[in-house]
Amino acid sequence: MSEHGITDIIAPGLRVVFCGINPGKSSAHTGHHFAYAGNRFWKTLWLAGFTERQLMPEEELHLLDTRCGITRLVDRPTKEASELSTGELREGGKALVEKMLRYQPAALAVLGKDAYRKAFCQSKVEWGKQEAAIGETEIWVLPNPSGLNRITQEKLTEAYRELETALTLRGR
Repeated sequence: MSEHGITDIIAPGLRVVFCGINPGKSSAHTGHHFAYAGNRFWKTLWLAGFTERQLMPEEELHLLDTRCGITRLVDRPTKEASELSTGELREGGKALVEKMLRYQPAALAVLGKDAYRKAFCQSKVEWGKQEAAIGETEIWVLPNPSGLNRITQEKLTEAYRELETALTLRGR
């Protein structure tokens, strides 16, 4: 556990682990993932079909009931992810690979192109399923649900639903 009290929500046998960039100040204050009121993570998971209802940040452990989990690249809380160094993201990427090899979920969803690009030393990244994998774990890059991201809720939901549908079609 880190100094802010936010812990990974992870277990063996998950369909997907969503990987945020780092805790925002609201999350660090409350001790829950995606706690800022303007963050659309919980609404998007519900609208995309990962959960039967919209969970509140304090209900985050219920994600395990849906075989979903959450982790992050960097532990250090910031107001904006742009405050993180490339070195922090690369170190986080190495730790993330180790974590995925240990738990082997069906998919890892990294939330943000820039975060994925820096953490995994990629020059060009497209949305969706990546060619790379971590062991048996598929890698997906999805839009970050932060309120700072200008993507519409409809487009955000569509991107997450693509992953949910792919997992369902594969029986995962």
